[in-house]
Amino acid sequence: MRAIIIAIIVAFGFSLFGTPIAIKAFTRLKAGQPIRTDGPQMHMSKKGTPTMGGVVFILATVIAYVAGHIALTTLPKEQIGQVNPTISGLVLLGLFVFCGAVGFIDDFLKIRKRNSEGLKERGKLLGQLIVGAVFGVIAIWPTAAFKSSNSETVASTKLSFIRDIDWLELGKVGAIIVFILVILAASNGVNLTDGLDGLATGTSVMVLAAYSFVGFWQYRHWCADPTYALHNNYCYSVRDPLEIAMIGAAAAAACVGFLWWNASPARIFMGDTGALGLGGLIGGLAMATRTTLLLPIFGLLFVIVTMSVIIQRISYKTTGKRVFRMSPLQHHFELVGWSEVNIVIRFWIIGGIGVALGLGIFYADFLSAVSP
Repeated sequence: MRAIIIAIIVAFGFSLFGTPIAIKAFTRLKAGQPIRTDGPQMHMSKKGTPTMGGVVFILATVIAYVAGHIALTTLPKEQIGQVNPTISGLVLLGLFVFCGAVGFIDDFLKIRKRNSEGLKERGKLLGQLIVGAVFGVIAIWPTAAFKSSNSETVASTKLSFIRDIDWLELGKVGAIIVFILVILAASNGVNLTDGLDGLATGTSVMVLAAYSFVGFWQYRHWCADPTYALHNNYCYSVRDPLEIAMIGAAAAAACVGFLWWNASPARIFMGDTGALGLGGLIGGLAMATRTTLLLPIFGLLFVIVTMSVIIQRISYKTTGKRVFRMSPLQHHFELVGWSEVNIVIRFWIIGGIGVALGLGIFYADFLSAVSP
């Protein structure tokens, strides 16, 4: 618990006080956000607002991980598997950083071209696919350098809901394909939800905090922990759950610090750097905690927003008509007449409902198993 608290403090402090420095730096570099001309006209006032703010909370999370991991060296070796950086940390932070790097390229091209066209859609998807494939392989085939007393891999070869579903064996190739699909879905889901001040940031805080709780709960009821014997008929077979909890908590705290400056009226945007990075991390957390099919519930808002885009495209291509005035869904409500703050708060409520429902299902499963 001490490691998690240290990581939270470091991540929040770095992000809170580092973001205004980034605002000044990006302003000096003229790294302002280009605005779509076909979007809501009220967004034109945001033109020139510094973007790529995701760099701050990604860096804050990495630094917080290092600080928190130093605290882990004081714990019994058996409880964390090893005192060196774990493969779980490598996969989760790798997804965060490299998905963020794909977004950074997109943001950089937008700034350079001075328009909202960055990476082509194919290029962005290809970058996400490569990142997902590389870390999917690492998650399924851990190298000898990351061996520990816990023999579990980061991601399972079985499909999972609240835990692995034993009869849904995917095999290593199938598991990697699922891993890639989860990363693609999560990173694009967060990216589509971005677009209003604080919307994606606040929603991500809730989802990341939920996964931090799941990771910590799994650590307290961990099959690999020799001290856990009371309910070992219902323990969690995961890899490095305490580090999963620490990274989730650090990322959530970093986003809270960033939200101070990203809330309406935003002084900085996370950009695709932050949105794709957060989505990659959230997808990785779902795979690492073996709760893959629980992700659509935790990320309920991301699912709704993504579905609005899919429905709009299918409808327009097949009938020539639009279901919504504009997609993603948040822009539809802007054109209907809702204020930006009202949309963000109401969408946060929807996101919170999804998180509460997901945690309720997770905990109810535990109670049903351990109750006499």
